[in-house]
Amino acid sequence: MQGKLRLKRAEGMQIELDENDDLLPEYDLDFAKSKPNRFAAAYNRMVVRVGLAPDVAEEFPTEQSVNEALRDYIRITRQEKPEIPAR
Repeated sequence: MQGKLRLKRAEGMQIELDENDDLLPEYDLDFAKSKPNRFAAAYNRMVVRVGLAPDVAEEFPTEQSVNEALRDYIRITRQEKPEIPAR
């Protein structure tokens, strides 16, 4: 296996490592000690996610392009419409 290393851990556990991987075995990623993201709730209040149909998503490759198009639409539709006199 080229590019793969085998590392033996305690209690007979073996882990395969990719020598091209930047994450080294010295990094102790003990997720049992992890804490909830304290900023997640504030972020979720600031951002609203919506799904786009695939044909629409093809036309708008980025979040910014969707927002620009929607802002233009809002600006155009909010403009005062001239009153047409009745005949």
